[in-house]
Amino acid sequence: MKKLFTSESVSEGHPDKVADQISDSILDSMLEQDPDSRVAVETLVTTGLAVISGEVRTKAYVDIQETVRKTIREIGYTKSSYRFDSESCGVIVTIHQQSDDIAMGVDENKDSSKDMGAGDQGMMFGYACNETDTYMPLSIQLSHDLVRELAAIRKEGKLMPYLAPDSKSQVTIENDADGNPKRVQTIVLSTQHDENVTQEQIRADIRKHLFARVIPEHFMDDDTIMHINPTGKFVIGGPHGDTGLTGRKIIVDTYGGHGAHGGGAFSGKDSTKVDRSAAYASRHIAKNIVAAGLAENCLIQLAYAIGVAEPVSVSVNTYGTGKVDDLTLADAVKRTFDCTPRGIIKRFGLNRPIFRPTAAYGHFGRNEFPWEQLDYTDAISNAVS
Repeated sequence: MKKLFTSESVSEGHPDKVADQISDSILDSMLEQDPDSRVAVETLVTTGLAVISGEVRTKAYVDIQETVRKTIREIGYTKSSYRFDSESCGVIVTIHQQSDDIAMGVDENKDSSKDMGAGDQGMMFGYACNETDTYMPLSIQLSHDLVRELAAIRKEGKLMPYLAPDSKSQVTIENDADGNPKRVQTIVLSTQHDENVTQEQIRADIRKHLFARVIPEHFMDDDTIMHINPTGKFVIGGPHGDTGLTGRKIIVDTYGGHGAHGGGAFSGKDSTKVDRSAAYASRHIAKNIVAAGLAENCLIQLAYAIGVAEPVSVSVNTYGTGKVDDLTLADAVKRTFDCTPRGIIKRFGLNRPIFRPTAAYGHFGRNEFPWEQLDYTDAISNAVS
């Protein structure tokens, strides 16, 4: 019996990712003017319409309409034939002020020395493994790479000029008896396209210009299965083909089904919301543990109570690959990393407008993000020894 594992990704033009990018663009615009902005913005996109709702507390003035249209334009929805484009789509805004009850739990109280509390209760997970140079599982890394490179080809406009913004990928990895990646067993790639192109041309171009660039040659063989636009046609796509919502691609955003997920989405939320900031902190911890050689796989769980600064629990699971036991590692994590919301925000600079790029192609495995830095390997190693 073969050991198989599959992960998927979607492009920046997928309707759910359009919604995520709009929400994070609004967040960034507010943080740019007011780093203390409190933001929880949700977006819905459908045929000819974007609806923006949520609650904020900010001193910033943001032209929401223009921010939404600019984001849609940069993604590539600029043709009226898409039935959703940056110039003609409607934009409805229903944003209200953040609840005073939430603000009371989050805000620091200098008179009573009260630290910034968590913006909500919940548990967040971070995962890392040594399958790739990015410390991400190979199945999700390749899935991201496929749709990201396809978008680059689309924007360059020469090799496949018929491409449209919406696309999806899926990669199945066959593992050996020890669980290590052996080969790519199946690739699924669906891409939106103009009407005047044959599926035969699309499939030939995808194999030549995309798969050859992205999939390492030693992982491919004559038995690798390739499904390219398997329905036979993908002209109707984007928000016209399917309604998009913020936060509906949480497994794409994280580890492609590996590890675990607490359930909270990221996009549109400022970093007092531990759904986001603690997920970044737990990934940072897990990645530094694996990079330090303390484990081959590592899952970190952080859990919080609303209004309380310190995590109510810190858990480590190395799946039996740890050089020390998990309880020893958990104790070292508590002594090494400041996991209060204030500490996380300060460590990564999360009151800056850095979030729009996270909203497509995954929040992890990309070195441009501060939570991906390997700057605590010595500290966690010393804490264990």
